[in-house]
Amino acid sequence: MSTNPDSGTEQSMNSEPALRPGTDNSTDSAGSDSEVLVRVEDLSIGFTGKQGATIPILRNIELVVRRGETLGLVGESGSGKSTLALAAMGYLKRGLRVINGTACFKDKDMYRLSRPQLEQVRGGQIALIPQNSGQSLTPSQRIGAQVIEAIKLHSGYAENERKQRAIELLTQVRLPEPDAIVARYPHELSGGQQQRVAIAMALAGEPEVLLLDEPTTGLDVTTQAHILELLRDLAAQSGMAMVYVSHDLGAIARVCDRVAVMYAGEVVLQGSARQVLLDPEHPYARGLLASIPTLKQAGLPRALDGRPPAPGATEYACAFSDRCTLVQQQCKDHRPPLQTLDSGSLVRCHFPERVKTLPMAADTPMAADTVEATSQINKNQSAVLALKDLAISYARPGLLDQLLGRVSQQTPTVADITLDLMKGETLGLVGESGSGKSTILKTIAGLLAPVDGKIVWDGETALPAVVKNRRPEQLRKIQIIFQNPDESLNPRQTVEEILAQPLSLYFDLNTDQLRARTAALLERVRLGAHYMDRLPGQLSGGEKQRVAIARAFAAEPDLVLCDEVTSALDVSVQAAVLDLLNDLRSERETTYVFVSHDLAVVRALSDTVAVLYQGRLCEVGPARDVYSSPSHPYTEVLLGAVLEPDPDTTPTLVADDVVELAPPAAGCPFQRRCPMNMGEQCNTRTPPWRIGEQGHVIRCHIDVFASKIDEPHE
Repeated sequence: MSTNPDSGTEQSMNSEPALRPGTDNSTDSAGSDSEVLVRVEDLSIGFTGKQGATIPILRNIELVVRRGETLGLVGESGSGKSTLALAAMGYLKRGLRVINGTACFKDKDMYRLSRPQLEQVRGGQIALIPQNSGQSLTPSQRIGAQVIEAIKLHSGYAENERKQRAIELLTQVRLPEPDAIVARYPHELSGGQQQRVAIAMALAGEPEVLLLDEPTTGLDVTTQAHILELLRDLAAQSGMAMVYVSHDLGAIARVCDRVAVMYAGEVVLQGSARQVLLDPEHPYARGLLASIPTLKQAGLPRALDGRPPAPGATEYACAFSDRCTLVQQQCKDHRPPLQTLDSGSLVRCHFPERVKTLPMAADTPMAADTVEATSQINKNQSAVLALKDLAISYARPGLLDQLLGRVSQQTPTVADITLDLMKGETLGLVGESGSGKSTILKTIAGLLAPVDGKIVWDGETALPAVVKNRRPEQLRKIQIIFQNPDESLNPRQTVEEILAQPLSLYFDLNTDQLRARTAALLERVRLGAHYMDRLPGQLSGGEKQRVAIARAFAAEPDLVLCDEVTSALDVSVQAAVLDLLNDLRSERETTYVFVSHDLAVVRALSDTVAVLYQGRLCEVGPARDVYSSPSHPYTEVLLGAVLEPDPDTTPTLVADDVVELAPPAAGCPFQRRCPMNMGEQCNTRTPPWRIGEQGHVIRCHIDVFASKIDEPHE
């Protein structure tokens, strides 16, 4: 970590006159300079290349953050968002250095502070909430001990006061039963609960500035919505400023007052959240918004063409010129200055007045409804995959139970799953964390044996329960892409070696053919042959996920199991990956089971949607019907919590923010949280299946299809 700018600070030849977004150029007139907590002025950060040249990865950044204000940083992977957020607290990754400019906290240059002075600021006055809260918690240490340690390091509480303060912090972040939570280990908490613990630890020093690096990535929609409400309330109550880094523009819209859009290490647009998200005045920002799938429209969004430039490749040009539809020769010859528009926004563009001619997300034509057409064609064929009364449990009988042949009486984690999947169809599995989505995927893949029921392949063959008993051809036909690529990519293998493994296993290819196929796979996932020699540790999170996708398709599978494959991707790459998945389905009639917390992504790709709660099916039907007319109360809860990239839209949080460890012993699984609970009937009787049109079914005591059907089918 570099903290001393005297070693390696130099003046950039592209340095600009310092704009002051916090004064004359501010998009938020509230407050004065005395309220500014974070000020970044003309900051450029870079590294030394192979030829000895200085290569910037952040260029001439100008930002201010005031007390009580939340600033959002958005942009594609590699745009410099996290680097900038960490730079604001005086932290640089190994190999980076300050080229010019300053990053100040309350007028203190963070790069001129000594290590003891930095330690006083970090964690206390400035706190960080990392992307993966599970990785930031010590697995062998109880929650209470970890929160108490943060209190000890960053506050003045006496030793006999710290435990009570820990309970107060856990209560403040709305964790249930904080007295019990302090005695638990991280693995005993859900992802949302772990994230709340991370927030509590960050609040231990009562910070004036909170930096959040993708704090809700991987969380389900209801948990995310509740955590964002918590952050809004904390900022309002304490006057704490926040810098929120995210590729989720819905989350940005919900919590941020101002937004800075970053591209290739530059701030290309900065303004109020409403201005940037509803009427952006830079072509890149418009392209990002057009890449977002929405609940209101079926079909796939339009991906941005091309890729961001390599660091240092656009020193004298507009960094976005190679991808911009408005490009002129001036854009290729001269880097545009950061200018203030009549709206108050700061924009780096030669022709901002022409940007309004570009379509917004709502005006952008989606891809044709190939999803629905495919579903209609393939519904006339036999199922390529059928789940018959599937029950799955993580509980395993002990040795004595096995010897005596006793069956465990524990309630299965997943039960009564019956679903048919046609060739070329995409089945979307949705539900909160712990609903059994990934468990079902693992069972289909043979990684987790069911305790009851069976998996039928291609209409007649019952698949062996575990992967070791499956034939090579069965293994090739079913591939899985995991949520976290770090857990599935060998860190010691190059990208070429990773992709060559399935190619060598399933196909008879020579060395040249292997290399050609590897390069082609990388091109399909928007990387390129120059990535073949890289190790996973040299890739961003989004790049790792694309390698994992390429590896799955290397086997030319018939069925691909997708477990949160777009959760780590920015919106433009996500749109490209969705395009890729749809193209492969069209070319090879690939079948998908698609798990995601992002319900808009599920709608964009899926023919059929199955809604799960506590491992039980609540609603199954065509995606267009489930989304346009949700019939089960739980489906309505999920859809109501979805965040749109519109600051004027508020999610509907009608269910309590609780985590249930198991379904109730009797009655409807959703009874304890259902806003329409009818009492004894819901609490004691298993709900019947209600059959609607086009295969749309729900399991509920409320007969929403009564006007369309005869008697309900038990």
